[in-house]
Amino acid sequence: MACHGQQLHSHGLIRCDTMIDSSTQDSPMAKLGITEDTRHQVRVAVTQAEPRWLDLQGSVDKTCALIVEAAKGGAELLAFPECWVTGYPAWIWARPVDTDLASRYIKNSMRADGPEMARIQQCAADNDMTVVLGFSENFHNTLYISQAIIDSDGKLLALRRKIKATHMERTIFGDASGDALTSVVDTRVGRVGALSCWEHIQPLLKYYLYSHREQIHVAAWPPLHPYKDEKELWSMSREGARALSQTYAIESQAFVLHATSVISEQGISLMNTERGAVMSTPGGGSSAIFGPDGRILTEDIPQCEEGILYATLDLDEILRCKSFVDACGHYSRPDMLWLGVDREVKKHVQ
Repeated sequence: MACHGQQLHSHGLIRCDTMIDSSTQDSPMAKLGITEDTRHQVRVAVTQAEPRWLDLQGSVDKTCALIVEAAKGGAELLAFPECWVTGYPAWIWARPVDTDLASRYIKNSMRADGPEMARIQQCAADNDMTVVLGFSENFHNTLYISQAIIDSDGKLLALRRKIKATHMERTIFGDASGDALTSVVDTRVGRVGALSCWEHIQPLLKYYLYSHREQIHVAAWPPLHPYKDEKELWSMSREGARALSQTYAIESQAFVLHATSVISEQGISLMNTERGAVMSTPGGGSSAIFGPDGRILTEDIPQCEEGILYATLDLDEILRCKSFVDACGHYSRPDMLWLGVDREVKKHVQ
């Protein structure tokens, strides 16, 4: 669907959108006679919004505004997309070298121990919100695609980096070491984990997370556009990426919060991506929430619009799925197949 001429909300708070309850009286758990007071329910939210491109302070402002808005919607956990701060560097898919934009991007990327992150942590605490935040991390002017898991008291529980930058991302971002594996933690709302983008095609990495028994997984993505023709890779399209997040839900028996950004004509013009392989037209919004059996729990927000998706998750639904299959439990053969892991973070100078 083309979005030319449509205006995105660019200021103020973002409207709430879809509210789907996975624990209504028609849910499978309710039909089994499991009542409200015996269920573990969590209200979650997923953003679909346009970043403040190449603007660190504006990105933090909008992040905090979305946290406040989600709290008003009753959310206990809020998920953000890949490189939400300070926006995904879409120009890399249009040209391999742009030192001016790259320099500006470095300046506006966020330090994990900087005042901007501290402000987001304080906002999470002020609004009693667990936050999973995708951001471009500036570590001594080397960049990483990173995710932070912040608990509702503002504590930074996990800081992880994308295990391997994908294709053209390697012109901007470095690779992780063992810090890619700090991916699943206990939060107030349950066991929460996160991966970025095409990490969802990494079988060994996914299996490692499955073994940590996630209940809620955040799948962070950039803007995702519908598949057009055979000149493109279907796997990079909105449909392909959604299929990966949906498959993750089925394989892990976890709820998956599929978080995407939106790009407007303004963003395209700023990064000059009109002739790029991806993110060359307005839109890209594809946020969704999947149940632990893979079913979609939310209605779509139009791809050119900003909004917040909500769902009330019944974590006991996970048990129904685990009773059928558990790839790290009763449906596995560790006597035949197993995964070896090196969690050590390798240093440049030892």
